Amino acid sequence: MNIGMILDAPFPPDPRVENEAISLVKAGHNVFLFCLKYSDEKSTEVINGIKVKRYNSNKLEYKLSALAYTFSLYHFLMGKKIHQFIKDTKIEALHIHDIRIAEAVFNVNKHFNLPVILDLHDNMPEVMKLYPHLQKFPGKYIISPEKWKKKEKEFIEKANKVISVSPEFLEDLAKRIHTSKNKLVLVPNTIRQSFYKDYTVDKLIVDKYKKNFVILYLGDTHLRRGLQTAIESLSFLKEIIPNIKLVIVGKNTTDVVLKEQVANLKLEKFVDFEGWQNVSLFQSYILASNICISPLHRNAQHDLAYANKIFQYMSFSKPLLVSNAIAQKKIVEKNKAGLVHKDRDVNDFSDKIIKLYKDKDLRNELGKNGKRLIDEEFSWEQTSKKLISLYDNLQS
Repeated sequence: MNIGMILDAPFPPDPRVENEAISLVKAGHNVFLFCLKYSDEKSTEVINGIKVKRYNSNKLEYKLSALAYTFSLYHFLMGKKIHQFIKDTKIEALHIHDIRIAEAVFNVNKHFNLPVILDLHDNMPEVMKLYPHLQKFPGKYIISPEKWKKKEKEFIEKANKVISVSPEFLEDLAKRIHTSKNKLVLVPNTIRQSFYKDYTVDKLIVDKYKKNFVILYLGDTHLRRGLQTAIESLSFLKEIIPNIKLVIVGKNTTDVVLKEQVANLKLEKFVDFEGWQNVSLFQSYILASNICISPLHRNAQHDLAYANKIFQYMSFSKPLLVSNAIAQKKIVEKNKAGLVHKDRDVNDFSDKIIKLYKDKDLRNELGKNGKRLIDEEFSWEQTSKKLISLYDNLQS
């Protein structure tokens, strides 16, 4: 089957898009990927079997994407490109990655009448409420998360199948949109076996931290990810664990707030801001760690979705400390892969770190349990089977 994936962003990188596309290619499908380019990248390229087709975009279109459901110009501009993409590739099914570009796809598809798979990476209307530019003028007045939520419902009702990332998210959709129940398919953001089976250790990273008790955080460092809790805890923890080191691998525009907090608390020697690093170095950072954290703030998005980092941590047998955001709390507690703290509760976070620090056997046990989950159930090779089945059934 010729499958046309629609992504209104550059590619690479996008791990979910790449994982899905590679699996479908390996299952015998032809995958054409519509994506955007803002520089002189190749217009056509094959990456791991994915036939990538890049279409020119610009800063104006990028800014209009935030206003996708305020003004219709973005959908008109994207629609022209998508129409050409479908004509050129002769695809037989459309696979939309998230709702921002969905209206453009559905508008164009009136001419082609192809089956549509809607892939919800995030609870986008809820995520938008957390964006800083929606908290102030003019974004607060011209961008409406409620309008995006209505559009999300409309697209779910129009789609043939709807994929999303966690059971909690699908349960929420089924409650809100009763007609969607029979079209929902779970395809979580898990990791490929190659992440933990085929990698190179960076000895410099491992040696750098061999004398520290390392608390590791990987990924986006926006304030809603909870790192202020971890940083504040160090004022107390450093008295009990003198060699403690919080290692933060990732970045966000809000990092200035985190760095100011570290400076105000005089914790510079206990926190390393490593910035964003190549994914090929993630394994070395995980190997250098003792405890891996995901201290997410509880909200409508985090309660319904897993952070991919927890599976990366588990794949190397590391004990987790996660906040009680519902989705990650359930999977960690069910599989006894780590401990859970109350979100934004510095005392509870600190108590759980100390418990893990003092009990090496507990750390090892929790790490082994997480590793078992990845090996037996939660690698991409296992969780992608429903995606393959979806397209096999669609084809037949």
